[in-house]
Amino acid sequence: MAGNGGLDTDPPHAWREDSIEERSFGAGLICLEGHYMQAPVMGSQTITKVMSVISKTLEKTHTFKDVREVLSRNLRVWIWLRRAASAAICDLNEKSLGVRSEPMIPTRFIDITTPQITALIIKNYAPLKEALQMLNKLMHIARNLLVTTDPEVPQDLSAAVNFDHEVYEAICLCVNVTSKGIDGEMPEDDASRVKLNEITELYKKVLVTALQQAHNWIAKNDRNKMAFWFRVLIESPDVDSNPGPDDRHESVLEYAGPRSRQLRSEIANWLKRNSKMCDAATAICKEYFDAQDEDQRNQWLPHDWNLAWNYTPPSMWSWKPDLYEKAEQVVSKWDPEEKDEFEQDRAYGHVSHELDEWWETTRIPNNKDWSLSMYPLDFVPERIKQCEANLMQRYAAADPPDDPDDDLDHPVGEAHNHADWQNQPGRATPSYAPEYDEYEEDPDDDDSYGEGPMTGLLTEVPNILDPKQIEALHMIVKSCILDSAGTGLTRFGENLQQTRCKILLATDCGKNLLREMLVFIAVWEKDEQSLIFQISSQIVQAIHESSLIPYAWNALRSPKDIISPAQTVLLRLITHLSRTAFFPPKDYDPNTASNDSAVPSEDLRLAKMLNFLYGIFRSRIVPECVALMQIQADVRKGNLDPADFPVDTWDLERAKDGLVQYLDFLYTIADIHPLRQHLIEYETVYELIKLLEGLDEGVEKVPLVNGRQVPPAPSANPQASAYQTNPPPPPPPPLSEPPYEFPWSGIKGQLLSILAALLQPPPGQSSPGNPTVQLQIVQHNGIVALLNCCLYDDNNRFCRERVQLCLKWLMDGSPDASAFLQNLVSANPGPMVRPPATGAPETQSLRIDGVPGEVRVQVRSSSAPVGEDMPNDGLVPGTSVGSGRSRSEELVNDIMALALADDAGRLVVGQEGDETEDDFM
Repeated sequence: MAGNGGLDTDPPHAWREDSIEERSFGAGLICLEGHYMQAPVMGSQTITKVMSVISKTLEKTHTFKDVREVLSRNLRVWIWLRRAASAAICDLNEKSLGVRSEPMIPTRFIDITTPQITALIIKNYAPLKEALQMLNKLMHIARNLLVTTDPEVPQDLSAAVNFDHEVYEAICLCVNVTSKGIDGEMPEDDASRVKLNEITELYKKVLVTALQQAHNWIAKNDRNKMAFWFRVLIESPDVDSNPGPDDRHESVLEYAGPRSRQLRSEIANWLKRNSKMCDAATAICKEYFDAQDEDQRNQWLPHDWNLAWNYTPPSMWSWKPDLYEKAEQVVSKWDPEEKDEFEQDRAYGHVSHELDEWWETTRIPNNKDWSLSMYPLDFVPERIKQCEANLMQRYAAADPPDDPDDDLDHPVGEAHNHADWQNQPGRATPSYAPEYDEYEEDPDDDDSYGEGPMTGLLTEVPNILDPKQIEALHMIVKSCILDSAGTGLTRFGENLQQTRCKILLATDCGKNLLREMLVFIAVWEKDEQSLIFQISSQIVQAIHESSLIPYAWNALRSPKDIISPAQTVLLRLITHLSRTAFFPPKDYDPNTASNDSAVPSEDLRLAKMLNFLYGIFRSRIVPECVALMQIQADVRKGNLDPADFPVDTWDLERAKDGLVQYLDFLYTIADIHPLRQHLIEYETVYELIKLLEGLDEGVEKVPLVNGRQVPPAPSANPQASAYQTNPPPPPPPPLSEPPYEFPWSGIKGQLLSILAALLQPPPGQSSPGNPTVQLQIVQHNGIVALLNCCLYDDNNRFCRERVQLCLKWLMDGSPDASAFLQNLVSANPGPMVRPPATGAPETQSLRIDGVPGEVRVQVRSSSAPVGEDMPNDGLVPGTSVGSGRSRSEELVNDIMALALADDAGRLVVGQEGDETEDDFM
């Protein structure tokens, strides 16, 4: 059958042996191509009949496996399916964007203003609606045809006719229209708004179906995965296709991106070398090709395409394919003297030498160096001062001077070791100092979600689709990079899944896509049970397995934010994985050398990731947050005019979100005993105390107002509810509230929970508390910071219970802590609140957090000797003050009666008496 332009791609009698489904569907596709190419346009009745044929075919491919099997192995069906889809896309470009695209030629992203697009869409509403519905059905059928018993056959046939090109074109068209239409001004009249919304939703449906077709096309097919990755990340429509010889992808801190031309050329050569089709698909293509007249061979089954050598005679090959069996092991060899780039890449065997060189400098550095050192503690106070000064000069100058001494990306050890794991020898040291850009405060112009142009075919997709629609995009990324979704090593020993993961982070389009996918989780507030969150965690797991978490963190940074929204979500996903995929084995030992020097051991990789993330916590997160709290304290004390407070409430909210997530991560790590040892070694106690002190200085406590608070739901574990589960903080203040009064709600509870976890004895033991952590708290004057959390503060509820737990473990086996607390009690001999002595033990009813109703509590007589045994009378365990309590427990009761330190730092006797749960529930 002849198509448009005099091209006859079908050999004589091609349709004679076909089934009725093949004939009717093929006829409908031929009519559609002529209709959308305007040669000529069909009438309404004819198009209705054609639509009915296409709809019936779609229904059959949904329902009947045998129909899918037959259609999916018909090469002519694939050719005409592509021709019809191509014609529809050309027509849609013209009617939606005013620029008619051409078949076989990639479309670039078009810069057209929203009013132009809106007016054109409303004008062409009827034909647009019909064409979009038709294109969606065609993409839907193409997706279904890839779901067969042997999907490799239709995958290869689809690739042989370049149907994937139309998938890219459909995605590009949808992004061109919806990314502009969504953000633009809506028409004033209702009818126009309805039409525009309907067309926009149809474009989203086409986008979703195209992504689903792409997912099925790449499933378990390494060549198709690499071809798709190459197209969307390296040859995206808005990427310069002709970079200069020195052009590189965007650098991240001091890490230079790979050279664009070399990366593109080497991956293209890999695709050529690895272009063997399966035998069944090769036979189908060869039969079709041989039946054609030589003068009728055309672009719809191109003989110059990578796959053409499979079905064409050797005399037509422009290059020699790689015909080695995959099972044959070959040694990779890079010869820099080889002039022929194709032969040079063939001998190397891996996807890209340029990519491997880039990865060597950006992965977890110095994998042979087992050192896990950390910044010394005396670094932190100086860093806080630097952050405070930088914050105060934020608006003072457009370009703050660089601080040459601001080395914040590696621990400063005794010899300031630049060869530590976070830095390769001789490399420049990146800075985590605040790099606030000069900008106008405009809530509608928030640039902290990304830096630079957001290039990439898929980058805008998260801004267009909702969580249910976007699932295919996440599944595509997961399928391309997660190790468990791969097919093992190549004959050169290369892991292609990890290679594509490297490409994701090495290219500008890939970094932008990752950022938008992470921010998507925050914008839609997806929880850990959602499919999007689960797939995203697997994507982060793949990044970790490629030793690129530190690089990804740096790539997602934003100069404006202490921690960017994308970094916050990345850390949330890492926290989730720390409880599951990253959970260390019983014999966890990061100091054990890896058998393969090229890849660090699982234990070492986990330890170094934790080391990196805690280095960020110590070098940037804590200093900048404490600096903000100290500036708040200056305002409270009258040392600073409130008008000079350097940041707004929106910035503080994001800083708090990042800090909350970081503390959740640290609590998760502290709850895993093998990993807890790293936090103890890093003296995490110091940062926690600094934050507690900063909160006490900068934020005024909110007293109980207007009666009692509603108690939380009862917990099955009353002790756990005291520190493991953070109660919901009060709602955040409105944006109009002065930023210098920002409350940092709930932060104290998290800090105390981490301290309690660090103080716990090892698993299986009930006593004593951790002696190293006990000593650290005493040395850093942490007891005072703990006691200052005792009085009720509506910004930080249930802190008193966490303090009690911390003090319990602190004094359990620690003479230093007990002596320190005893001295505090002795120095404050004020009247303690005691019940009168009587002949019988006194009881009273209290409400205990996590216990429904009131419980009877036995109170120790002031004359009762310490440790005197008294009957419990069925009281709640642990509530009797006189039933065999140790001296340390008695000391906790006494010390909890002390209140906050006064302005001079002297502890004074509490004026409110003992606080109970009943006081604020």
